[in-house]
Amino acid sequence: MEILIQQLFNGLTIGSVYSLVALGLTLVYGILHVPNFAHGAIYMIGGYVTLTMMVYAGLSYWLAMIISVLVVGTLALLMERLIFHPLRNSISINSMIAAIGMLLFLEAFAQLFWGPDYREMPTPYNEVVNVFGLTFTVQRILIVVAAIVVMILLYVFLKKTFIGRTIIALSQNREGAFLVGINANKVAMLTFFIAGALAAIAASLTSPINLVFPGMGHLVILKAFVIIIIGGMGSIPGAIVGGYILGFSESIGATYISSDYKDIIAFVLLIIILSIKPNGIFAKGEH
Repeated sequence: MEILIQQLFNGLTIGSVYSLVALGLTLVYGILHVPNFAHGAIYMIGGYVTLTMMVYAGLSYWLAMIISVLVVGTLALLMERLIFHPLRNSISINSMIAAIGMLLFLEAFAQLFWGPDYREMPTPYNEVVNVFGLTFTVQRILIVVAAIVVMILLYVFLKKTFIGRTIIALSQNREGAFLVGINANKVAMLTFFIAGALAAIAASLTSPINLVFPGMGHLVILKAFVIIIIGGMGSIPGAIVGGYILGFSESIGATYISSDYKDIIAFVLLIIILSIKPNGIFAKGEH
């Protein structure tokens, strides 16, 4: 039972990171209706910016994370302006190819600027706490708490503010949003900034328990795509629920089946869920 509870907590930790990344991805998909393949590279840049601010600038963990959020959010915003916006009236494949090109560019930039080596991010939360015989690191507790707080704040922003509701309106009915005077350009810029900020937060939270390297976004973005497909393309609740389903499944599967198959579980889960719900758990209506 102790092992099960420990792995459930690990699944909660992994799922929190997955959900943050998937949320940014699904927000962008809701606006563009095109998958942003460069989102994994944005996540990777977030980890590097936080690491750089802590190691080379000597800033605290939280201040470094705030700077990372601003830098990566701005980078995502510029990506929308310079890459996706000019292609808004072209066929979808052009935006996909542009996103893949941006992914390759950012990874090459990271290798050139920071090098190909794996780097460890320091954290002030290395302490280990014991609760009823269970062992938890403060950093993992921080990941869970911070991710939940961020998701609650995002929900309040999207549901309770005028700007947030414009994002939802544009994702639900693009033509109707235009008719009531919503500025699609401003909404798209804000959405990309939020998506970049979420990726930076996720990378900053999880990097101290993993490593920072140019390819760190590959597996994360692959699983984020699995999550938004499982949850329903463009569905915000689906991104959150799908992230935690995958996190729990991976953690328990690695313990009771084999850690060698941990990364395959996502795709097995995808097949099972789509066999039952072909459009995802929280499928949205056709746009």
